[in-house]
Amino acid sequence: MFSFLTKKKDTEVAEEKPELPQRSSTEAAVTAQVNPPVLTDSPANNGWDTIDTPFHPPEAWNTESLTAPKPVQEGEVPQVGPVDPVKTAEFQQKIIDVIKTVYDPEIPVDIYELGLIYEIVVDAENRALVRMTLTSPACPSAQQIPQEVRYKVKAVPGITEAWVEIVWEPTWTKDRMSETAKLTLGFF
Repeated sequence: MFSFLTKKKDTEVAEEKPELPQRSSTEAAVTAQVNPPVLTDSPANNGWDTIDTPFHPPEAWNTESLTAPKPVQEGEVPQVGPVDPVKTAEFQQKIIDVIKTVYDPEIPVDIYELGLIYEIVVDAENRALVRMTLTSPACPSAQQIPQEVRYKVKAVPGITEAWVEIVWEPTWTKDRMSETAKLTLGFF
């Protein structure tokens, strides 16, 4: 190997390689039957793991929402009652905060700053409805973004159900973007 560095011919290099000991076929069969490691509830301390207790999310987190059904399909009606202005005011900022963690994979700005969220309402039974749009009907993330919004809104403590409704009127334009989004994307 790398005989061009030592100016030796390939045949000379091949002669210098030490021979590897030959294994019998029974040794190979025995070594191939190695049992995989057994996983336990408590991981082994590898020196880098300094936490003594495992992490448990706060009980206020609604982690069951991550296995919620898919967002509203076309023709399906969201089951949200009449808008409760008090509940809407109570939950609106919390919902906006979680929506700001949802990004369009093609744009480095969250969907709230992009102006994709048109309306957030909550009814008396703490069911939330988010009306939003997409940058275009042919958006490649048309399935992923609304689903992520629904899961994250449903995970807000106190929200019992969340629905996302995609609307196309009024049409989204760059004018709906916040000043922050315009600066980030260089539209000024």
